[in-house]
Amino acid sequence: MDSFESRELRNLANPRFNLSLTVTDTMAGGAKAVSSGDELAKRVCELGKKLGLEVREQFKVARRLWGAERRIDVILKDPKSLKTLGIECKYQGGGGTAEEKVPATIQDIKAWPIDGIVVFSGDGFTTNMRSFLISTGKAVELEDLEPWLRLYSGLPLN
Repeated sequence: MDSFESRELRNLANPRFNLSLTVTDTMAGGAKAVSSGDELAKRVCELGKKLGLEVREQFKVARRLWGAERRIDVILKDPKSLKTLGIECKYQGGGGTAEEKVPATIQDIKAWPIDGIVVFSGDGFTTNMRSFLISTGKAVELEDLEPWLRLYSGLPLN
């Protein structure tokens, strides 16, 4: 079975007992895994609110070289310290292009007027890409985001 994907398995036992079983994959710590980029951004926003941070989504922050609007998926701001962090959310559940775009995203973050990271999730990222992301110091897996945000924002460590 693939992880990070929810699915329902029906009538696995003897049919005369009419049993069903639901399997929902979870991340470390028991949190339910995400299944799309929008859901990933939503989870990041929920975590920010839980930590008492101000949350903004799809914030326009100028234009790219070729004229396209530059938007940051999520911005978190600590109302006490005013420390602000931009977050790009990248999900890849299987084959696709998210992995191919990540190096450009890491580069794009350097042009932001605030600190920024990539939060990523999904089984579609190869081991090499996961290693690359973590090595940049600009990427965090969703399951590691809460302690990372606590350290960054100077919040109590649990």
